[in-house]
Amino acid sequence: MAKKPNTKKSKGELGLLSLTALVVGSMIGGGIFNLMQDMSAEASLLAIIIGWLIAGVGMVLLAFSFQNLNRKRPDLDAGVYSYAEAGFGKFMGFSSAWGYWISAWIGNVSYAALLFGSVAYFFSLFDDGRNTASVIGASVMLWLVALLISRGIKASGLSNLIVTIAKLVPIGIFVVAIMTAFKYDLLTADVWGKMLEGSPDLLTQIKSTTLITVWVFIGVEGAVIFSGRSKKRSDVSKATFIGLSLVTAIYLLTTILSLAVLSQPKIAGLSQPAMAGVLEAVVGEWGAILVNLGLVVSVLGGWLAWTMFAVELPYQAAKNKTFPKWFANENSRGVPTTSLIITSVLVQLFLLSFLIPNLNAYSFLFSLASSAILVPYLFVALFQLKLSLKEKKSTAGRTRNIIIGALATVYAVWLLYAADINYMLLSVLLYAPGALVYAIMRINQKKKPFTTLEWVVVAGLVLVAIYAVSQLAISGSDLNLILFPAE
Repeated sequence: MAKKPNTKKSKGELGLLSLTALVVGSMIGGGIFNLMQDMSAEASLLAIIIGWLIAGVGMVLLAFSFQNLNRKRPDLDAGVYSYAEAGFGKFMGFSSAWGYWISAWIGNVSYAALLFGSVAYFFSLFDDGRNTASVIGASVMLWLVALLISRGIKASGLSNLIVTIAKLVPIGIFVVAIMTAFKYDLLTADVWGKMLEGSPDLLTQIKSTTLITVWVFIGVEGAVIFSGRSKKRSDVSKATFIGLSLVTAIYLLTTILSLAVLSQPKIAGLSQPAMAGVLEAVVGEWGAILVNLGLVVSVLGGWLAWTMFAVELPYQAAKNKTFPKWFANENSRGVPTTSLIITSVLVQLFLLSFLIPNLNAYSFLFSLASSAILVPYLFVALFQLKLSLKEKKSTAGRTRNIIIGALATVYAVWLLYAADINYMLLSVLLYAPGALVYAIMRINQKKKPFTTLEWVVVAGLVLVAIYAVSQLAISGSDLNLILFPAE
């Protein structure tokens, strides 16, 4: 039986403007600094515009789903995965939590790749951010942060403020500078992307933007956490819609305006972060210095908070008995040390991807992180639809919520369809060990590992994982070339 909606009046002090600012600030991450290159390498101007419109609408639908579920089922406060568990069973809840966790720590590795690409601008020792020195530097940062967290250090309001300023100042200057150098003829010279040799058709180009848009929108569920701080509950939905619309507009501006300054092939060939190269082309060297410095401060400042987030996920899941109980082990300071160590070791292993010849580590890692989070997002949309359909016909807003759930589900399915099949196969290789972890956990709890339906799902997962391994082993296969690209 569904719980009664949380109808208590909010006692917060944040109005619509403040809420909107919080949504925007929490959404924009370090990924924006290389967004124009990521997009230009995959799609034409028209495909980029369509891709952003699809993503903007889809993410608003997901955000509204999060808000409705948060209001209707306030008891499900253990994390995004709790919706999958409540709607579709323990194993689906575990899988959602597992995928969300994978996305979180792989996302941290991708930011490390972007960070040392910027550090390399100031120190040639790090070359292009993909060498042994970069791995050592990132490893030192990783374990230093782990040590700080183990001692109970937490991200402060000051560090969050510094991170926000470091992100927004370069972005603001970038947009203004690019607008002054806007060249309409250059922007419209190649709307379809036919200048690039072997350019794919429009649909393929739109699909290629999918993982990029998901990457920069990861964290959309964070908009929900501000609901308890609002003066009026109705402002939360408004702030979410306005905030996400503004974020979409900012992403759209940074990618489109860049194409009005440099050609698509030139942007696609820029070093990371591409925003530095574009701004340098307009205002000179100081533009590149500003962007690289802003990115370094932003990532360094945010590393602690991002690591804590990745560590907190399995810890909370373990407390909810969704993950093995040892993930909930704490030290004397109340820090989940087991979760911290396991997460840090996994990040350390993936830092070695910096050394794979010809691999764009940042692009590879954010695409993998985006692929891993698609399943949790699908479960959220499905639960929104399921919960709304089960409500009485007289329930206020039922029709609206059914439509939101249906469209959000369509968007989530589109994401799975449009995402690169090779990255989805790699994601399966990361999901598959989770089934074994879950089975061991259930056996230790004196319970059956899986229901009949879950056994079917696990069998399918294992078969796909075996296929993925076989493709990885074949030199020159599409999957093999993702991880080991040719020169």
